[in-house]
Amino acid sequence: MENKKKNPRFAFAQHCPLLLLVLFISTTGFISNVSAFDYADALTKSLLYFEAQRSGRLPYNQRLAWRDHSGVTDGLEQGVDLVGGYYDAGDHVKFGLPMAFTVTMLSWSVIEFREQIAVAGELEHALDAIKWGTDFFIKAHTSPNVLWAEVGDGDTDHYCWQRPEDMTTSRHAYKIDENNPGSDLAGETAAAMAAASLVFKKTNPHYSHLLLHHAQQLFEFGDRYRGRYDGSVGVVKSYYASVSGYKDELLWAGMWLYKATDNDNYLQYVINNAHSFGGIGWAITEFSWDVKYAGLQVMASMLLAEEQHKKHSHILDKYRSKAEYYICSCLNKNNGSNVERTPGGLLYIRQWNNMQYVSTASFLLTVYSDFLLDTNQNLNCDGEMVDHQEILSFSKSQVDYILGSNPMSMSYLVGFGPKYPTRVHHRGASIVSYRENKGFIGCTQGYDNWYSRSDPNPNVLVGALVGGPDSQDNFMDQRENYMQTEACTYNTAPLVGVFAKFLQLEDQTNSNPSLVASY
Repeated sequence: MENKKKNPRFAFAQHCPLLLLVLFISTTGFISNVSAFDYADALTKSLLYFEAQRSGRLPYNQRLAWRDHSGVTDGLEQGVDLVGGYYDAGDHVKFGLPMAFTVTMLSWSVIEFREQIAVAGELEHALDAIKWGTDFFIKAHTSPNVLWAEVGDGDTDHYCWQRPEDMTTSRHAYKIDENNPGSDLAGETAAAMAAASLVFKKTNPHYSHLLLHHAQQLFEFGDRYRGRYDGSVGVVKSYYASVSGYKDELLWAGMWLYKATDNDNYLQYVINNAHSFGGIGWAITEFSWDVKYAGLQVMASMLLAEEQHKKHSHILDKYRSKAEYYICSCLNKNNGSNVERTPGGLLYIRQWNNMQYVSTASFLLTVYSDFLLDTNQNLNCDGEMVDHQEILSFSKSQVDYILGSNPMSMSYLVGFGPKYPTRVHHRGASIVSYRENKGFIGCTQGYDNWYSRSDPNPNVLVGALVGGPDSQDNFMDQRENYMQTEACTYNTAPLVGVFAKFLQLEDQTNSNPSLVASY
């Protein structure tokens, strides 16, 4: 992540000039075709991307051949094993907060759409992607009240343009503990491990139990020693500052631990702190690595469908009203308070890496659509009733925009379709593969010989979702245009489940064309 990419603000509701059409035709005249895209290929490629972002010693079944071992001494300076995990974007810092959110979203994708991912033949790859992250979190959680937050630092990293295999930058590691709290980081990591424990519950029960043990300890640590992690780990402030604070992560972790344990104490935490922690106060129109409220509110509102939760309906109803505010704002159906859109119909939160908000919105919309279908309910947007099909159709419009149904006729998922970004802002992808040329490439040599090249990257960063177009649907495929051409793990993670869902619908439509009107 380049160090101008910074500090997301709350994206409160904004006005939107376009009207939603269920299968929309934009002002540019392009049509979102129901059967336009190969979602199976998109799903496969989205999971391949996480192999490009692996740090550590690569496994024998590594499919992405242009990567090799890297960061194999991480933690050595501190006397702890911190080898593994993921690089967040085009650089080589391992940032704990976005990494944990990535794993939470991968896990939630599998929890919601496990069968669809399995039918597509991608379940093992999805589990591998999750486990690569959780294995690292187990290492990083070296004692109940210690969690290693970051390996490397962005400032020195950005002086260099090197392959990860050649790294010469600082690999200093930073931690949170009792004296240096980080409730947001501890909470998100607890959420990731609790969600992953559900994923592995049947297939690897011992591992699932281990993850849950760590999740519970981390939640207790984060709740007992409260504070923002960027106050304890100052080097992260220019990159992943916790603008929303830590209260959303603590509620989020409590909700995931309730899902993983069925222990009412965790649900009671989410209920008791709903008001004071902002869970039923903030009406938010973004869901991201920093701001968890919308995801929490969707999860809480879905509990209302179960009889045992009716006793908490006075609070859960308030969670639901905020969840529906988020959904309605995406649909442009709130009264004067909606998410902006580009002329081509893409949700638009801000100019820097906007696609991260599109992928998370598509995920929440898809999950909530399924929930409404399963419970035979409609959504009430300022007095207008919206059914599950309309929500799903809008989610599909966003996904199809990503895959090429847009004014640029470009896929923003790298490697997918006939036209996609070829100059992604990514060190490893932009330099000749280490496996082809093991000659050392230094910091300035990388900038001089590779960064400034106008040629396409020698390695395709398959499955990466780049930052995407500007507010007018314009996109410049230039390596130095990191605002638009850098990709991050948390961009792609929410799409795994969504691609699997639309693949299932595509298969159903192909076998029964009369279903085409349903989405």
